[in-house]
Amino acid sequence: VVPGQPTSSLLLKALRHDGYAMPPKGRLSDSIISDFEAWIRIGLPDPRKTAATAGPRVIDIAEGRKHWAFQPITDPVPPTVSLQDWCKDPVDQFVLASLEQRELQPASDADRYSWLRRVSLDLTGLPPAPDEIARYIADESPQADSTVVDRLLNSRSFAERWARHWLDLTGYADQIGTSNEVFAEHAWRYRDYVIDAFHTDKPWDRFVIEQLAGDLLPIESPAERASAVTATGFLLVGDVEIVNPDKLKLETDHIDFQMQRIGAAFMGMTLGCARCHDHKFDPIAVDDYYAIAGTLRSTVSTRKIDHGIWSGLNVVELPETAEQSAARKQRLAEHQQRLDALRAEKRQLEDEQTQLSSTTDRPAAEQQAANARVEQIRRRLQQIPGEITHAEFFAPAIPKAFAVQDAAVPVDMPVAIRGNPYAAGRQIPRGVLRVAAWDAGPVMPSEKSGRLELAQWLADARNPLTPRVTVNRIWQKLFGEGLVRTVDY
Repeated sequence: VVPGQPTSSLLLKALRHDGYAMPPKGRLSDSIISDFEAWIRIGLPDPRKTAATAGPRVIDIAEGRKHWAFQPITDPVPPTVSLQDWCKDPVDQFVLASLEQRELQPASDADRYSWLRRVSLDLTGLPPAPDEIARYIADESPQADSTVVDRLLNSRSFAERWARHWLDLTGYADQIGTSNEVFAEHAWRYRDYVIDAFHTDKPWDRFVIEQLAGDLLPIESPAERASAVTATGFLLVGDVEIVNPDKLKLETDHIDFQMQRIGAAFMGMTLGCARCHDHKFDPIAVDDYYAIAGTLRSTVSTRKIDHGIWSGLNVVELPETAEQSAARKQRLAEHQQRLDALRAEKRQLEDEQTQLSSTTDRPAAEQQAANARVEQIRRRLQQIPGEITHAEFFAPAIPKAFAVQDAAVPVDMPVAIRGNPYAAGRQIPRGVLRVAAWDAGPVMPSEKSGRLELAQWLADARNPLTPRVTVNRIWQKLFGEGLVRTVDY
């Protein structure tokens, strides 16, 4: 090789298979050969000697807080616009100001039918019915639009439509994980909780808190407590793995699943990256990951079951009112009567079958009738075991839900070096995401997991992420694109 002279370098000729062939079994790509040519041209520098050794990257929390997403929420003054009469509320002023900067005119209003169709599809996912169209077109009052919107927001269809948007975030399914086809028998309760939350217009901060720590709220009403406990299914339902002989890895992976869900749903942050190392792009350190993960490690999410390497999601009995308990016991008594009747029918038919089979000395006509009866009994005896099994499985019982609860002894979580739970590093005190914190963060109680404190921190009006992420998602669902296009980041 002649430094600085590619054309005089035998190495380059060999790489080009010009009289020589290196490597002999096939020519390198043109891009790689071009890299060698450039390297020779600049004098064959050795990067081991000339490149400065990069020091370890340090997460600068103070610098990270300067990013707009971590700045406190403000109430900016709406900009001045020329078409002031076009604006119906302050949001319009921001939209119009952006248009005017680009010398664009706002589109004209949609016709009434198009507007009704759009708002109906946005809020309920369904087009307006003919009678709804006729009623709206005939309503010439200034409140016509508001009347339609209020009707749609109060409908069960609105709750079901918008609950689906949230359930998409949770990866909700009636199956546990994506392998083995395990039926998630209690998952529907969390689904119904989300629908009811939208239908009853539950305050958003309460919605956030209940899904992370509903079981820790001081609620006396059995019905309200059952709802809040069910809400913690947020941390359980979805693509979770329950088949693993390595229970420590299963626990660590489940915590990672919960971390990623909390980060994306409430903070629009990819927290999972910091399981193995400081985040490569965002101001999230390994310490932040394990500070939050400690609250989840101090939480019971899975349970052992008697099926080899299998585990199960944690199941909690829900409180009942006195009326609900009495009604359930009444149904159970009626159900037991039905079950007893099925078992009695089975014994009776078996006795009759034995009697008909053991008697063979009959006239031909009677024997034919006996054979027909035996066949009838045989078919019925094939059905009864299934009916009994079904009845036993679906016996009225105390309602249950997939839900979490605090561990008996809360603990901080050690750093899993490179994500390996068997390579435990230093213990990280439980806490919150420092870059989004407005002070030192909540004090985590020594006797509890800290989930409630984490949930209240997320729902606090001072949190810069939760309201931004929430509004951005709503904007995306209504207009097709978020104010920030990457709604999960």
